[in-house]
Amino acid sequence: MPSPRYAIVEAPSTLGLATDGVERLSRELLDLDLAERIHARRAGRLTVPAKDPTPDPETGTLNAKAIAAWSPELADAVEAVLDTGEFPVVLGGDCTILLGSMLAFRRRGRYGLFFVDGNADFFQPEAEPNGEGASMDLAFVTGHGPPLLSDIEGRGPLVRPEDAVAFAYRDHKDQQEFGSQPLPEELKVLDLPAVRAAGIEAAAREAVDHLTRPGLDGFFIHLDADCLDDAIMPAVDFRVPGGLSWDELAVALRIALASGKAVGIEITIYNPRLDEDGSAGRALADLLAAALGPAPP
Repeated sequence: MPSPRYAIVEAPSTLGLATDGVERLSRELLDLDLAERIHARRAGRLTVPAKDPTPDPETGTLNAKAIAAWSPELADAVEAVLDTGEFPVVLGGDCTILLGSMLAFRRRGRYGLFFVDGNADFFQPEAEPNGEGASMDLAFVTGHGPPLLSDIEGRGPLVRPEDAVAFAYRDHKDQQEFGSQPLPEELKVLDLPAVRAAGIEAAAREAVDHLTRPGLDGFFIHLDADCLDDAIMPAVDFRVPGGLSWDELAVALRIALASGKAVGIEITIYNPRLDEDGSAGRALADLLAAALGPAPP
């Protein structure tokens, strides 16, 4: 019997947050039968180091050394999936799991990043109020920030800025209030106002066209649940009004996956502790099951 196309890696890290709860994301989605619905193999659950409540004095970032040490472990797990010819579905965890996911692909070639997130996550440590790496992951992965986190294994940047698309973020006020550094000019930006101006289908196609151009070996999808409208996805730690609808996100994922160049996906930040009636988690599982679909036999 052939192996399934999808393989789920559980990466329940909260090292990038001062709070906990998102480590339950993977178990919640698996309890909602996500693996069975997409015919995925369960490829294992990583053990995450203990957290330190005090930011690392050298980098100004919570758990910086633990993130730097653990990310290669996640990369190894993702590569083990790739070695079997399967499509990794990484269930987080907070957004710093991106470093491990992209490290796996950086080891293999030049890959792009479809960064679908309600926040740009481009803070520098001195501006991030709590020292949370989950607000800095796009900066780190594109080579901006302390070398401990932006140059893991000496391979930084894990994705070149010109090979990334920041899609549908809407935290402009918070970036301004706390003094986040601007995104580099070469990084393609389609924030929520731009997505709305173009329409979701045109915006998603523009993003995917950028990520499927010659020179790239494929692209990875980072999906943060807080990209969704706060009214339908309140189960996230940092809430910002507005966001994508379920249908809009479904369109974006459909277009990305239909390109044939997507090489994996990770899901982050959904916090079951904040999902009082479980409805947000059920809807998220439904969305992922519909977007990924059952793997072909």
